[in-house]
Amino acid sequence: MSTRNSTVRAVNRLTSRWAEAAVEPDGRTGTVLTAAGVWPLLALLADGAAGPARTELAGALGIPADGASAAARELLAALGRVRGLEAAAGLWARADLPLDPEWTARLPEGARGRLTGDRAADRKLLDEWATARTGGLIERMPVQLTEHTRLVLASALALRLRWIRPFQEWPGTFPKGPWAGREVLRLLRTTSLLHRVRVAGTPAGPVTVLEVVGDTGVDVHLVLGAPDAAAGRVLAGGIAAVTRAVPGVDGFSLPEGTPGPGLRVGVGAAYRPEPRLSVDTVAFSVDAEHDLLEHAGLFGLETARTRAAAGHFPGVSRDPLRIESGSQSAKARFHAKGFEAAAVTAFGAAAGSSPAPPPYRVRTIDVRFDRPFGFIAVHRSSRLVLAAGWVAEPLAYAEAEYEEEHWDDEDWEAEERA
Repeated sequence: MSTRNSTVRAVNRLTSRWAEAAVEPDGRTGTVLTAAGVWPLLALLADGAAGPARTELAGALGIPADGASAAARELLAALGRVRGLEAAAGLWARADLPLDPEWTARLPEGARGRLTGDRAADRKLLDEWATARTGGLIERMPVQLTEHTRLVLASALALRLRWIRPFQEWPGTFPKGPWAGREVLRLLRTTSLLHRVRVAGTPAGPVTVLEVVGDTGVDVHLVLGAPDAAAGRVLAGGIAAVTRAVPGVDGFSLPEGTPGPGLRVGVGAAYRPEPRLSVDTVAFSVDAEHDLLEHAGLFGLETARTRAAAGHFPGVSRDPLRIESGSQSAKARFHAKGFEAAAVTAFGAAAGSSPAPPPYRVRTIDVRFDRPFGFIAVHRSSRLVLAAGWVAEPLAYAEAEYEEEHWDDEDWEAEERA
């Protein structure tokens, strides 16, 4: 993916601020969000805004409003080139709304449609677009259609990837913590690549970050903080760590003992001379509905949602417009073989063992995610955060849904190093 570093940093800053605001401090409720779906829509709105609304939107974006539409087009085009990631944008307007031709000419490629005013028919049209653009992961456009709705601006992102190295599924229980005694679907694997785990110092305290490598240039990082740390701050700290805004220490350099949450580092007996990182986590499925206007200040929409005689978007239409609604529907699924995530964002504008003893002593690291934790999907080369969320509940164990693939250790290590 090729896009400006300033755009990537701006999107990641919005992701971090939103994550800290959206995740409840106690971490008891799971969620998932993607600012990469919101940011380009805010940029397009900023391009057509004036007065205080334009200033607020530019502040939320982190870039000047004058170049916002170009940055939005560039970002959506770059997202569409990422393997395994589908990205789309759409605009639907009432026939009686005169759109500014210069503004519409600067819009990204995507759907163009008409709103009829028949809410049932318009709902069907928008829902079909959301379903088609996310491969069925999101089946409903998250927009409130009212008699005053004159324009809908939306984006859709859908990510699917497979792990370079799959996990082993295992039904099991944890001996302690909030999930103790419950039979959950545990995901286990080992590797000699100790740099896959690291500990970073963040404002929320130390966080442990585990990198799970995908096959499309996108990786998912699991993030664990201290048990008493505020969940939103842990997730924001994890975003800082995976985007390299704060430094970290990887598994090769971590001191022995318990240098980070969920970690134990030591020396143990082994049948192979390589060091060993053992991972114990859980499968999860998370979905969320976000009312973006609940955090209107965060998204630069405080003024844009108010009524004004002249409206706030003269660059969009000569008719007065205000933001009537803004929502995102998102979901994420992490399992033995891969990861899926999707989001649709919309704004509405109104009116084993061996008998012989192990011959080697090697560095060993055990990392366990046995209590609520964060996750972050990141494009590997640009460090753009595509989705972030919080896991409050693991998937309960049920009949195995996926057929196991049995690879030997040498095949796994060779594939993961590739």
